[in-house]
Amino acid sequence: MKYVDEFRDRGHAETLAGAIKRTVTRPWTIMEVCGGQTHSIVKFGLDELLPEMVTLVHGPGCPVCVTPTALIDHAVVLASIPRVILCTFGDMLRVPGSRGDLFGAKAAGGDVRIVYSPLDALALARANPDREIVCFAVGFETTAPAYAMAAIQARRLGLANFSLLTAQVLVPPAIEAILSAPGCRVQGFLAAGHVCTVMGYEEYEDLARRYHVPLVVTGFEPIDVLEGVAMLVGQLEAGRAVVENQYTRSVRREGNVAAQAALREVFEPAAQTWRGIGEILRSGLKLTAAYAEFDAALRFRDILAKSGSAGGEDPDCRSGLVLQGLLKPTDCEAFGKRCTPERPLGAPMVSSEGACAAYYRYRGHARGEA
Repeated sequence: MKYVDEFRDRGHAETLAGAIKRTVTRPWTIMEVCGGQTHSIVKFGLDELLPEMVTLVHGPGCPVCVTPTALIDHAVVLASIPRVILCTFGDMLRVPGSRGDLFGAKAAGGDVRIVYSPLDALALARANPDREIVCFAVGFETTAPAYAMAAIQARRLGLANFSLLTAQVLVPPAIEAILSAPGCRVQGFLAAGHVCTVMGYEEYEDLARRYHVPLVVTGFEPIDVLEGVAMLVGQLEAGRAVVENQYTRSVRREGNVAAQAALREVFEPAAQTWRGIGEILRSGLKLTAAYAEFDAALRFRDILAKSGSAGGEDPDCRSGLVLQGLLKPTDCEAFGKRCTPERPLGAPMVSSEGACAAYYRYRGHARGEA
């Protein structure tokens, strides 16, 4: 990628870390709300460059990680129906439900296809008119417009065999849930640049005002993250609480207006259960009444109702605390022992954006080998 080296320059990173050290006068706790940023922080050791008074904690910034077990169970059930082709992103295969995962469903004969875009699932629906194509719609606001366009195209093409199993979540309500939780120790947020590329950051301005907490829209490379931390520390030390945009090469305040219009046409906010956290009002997306014909949960409701869901997490899994920034992955007793990428107890160990996966991959897993 052209110019990527300038965002990974070690000298520049050390200069930024030095500037932060000279600025900070008291302890601050900052949360990044993006799994991509978490992986960058852990991979490049950015937290180890920062002064001790600046603590980075990891938030619920991985949509795969917060997909509730009940929806995983539903996906497994649908994948087991002979006439169904279930389409999903690859990092959903090993996410455990209460009764297994999609990898197991595929091994048992279910037709589970890995896709790279919802439009791939749409192409399968056109090519297989005698099959039901269910697209597992997991993601933040970043991927939601693509699911919306798939539904719009399905209607235009008259594809009655295409549906969405929706598990999409919205970032601002999650930030508000963290801020309003008893004992919240987060004093500043690094907001995800790709989400804001789509949605803009006007909604974050309201959060900054109401909770008097600064937010900085930040990119994903090491220099992006360190610049975002420097901007947050500057605000915190000055007693300011506004939204700033570090990621100006991609993000505008108003976001992508065309993508937002597609979202409004197809989806509306709804209460959503976040795995390990619980229900958050208006934090998910559901299909509007006009597009309810493409709702897999409604299309297969009788089958799903009969199958039920055991719900719940493995009692040894503490990923809920990790997702709320209350625990580092290596503080979990199961990390690297009972919980590994091959045999995960929770989604953060297998998702490509999971915090536990990042620590396992980049910080070693000596704890599990001890």
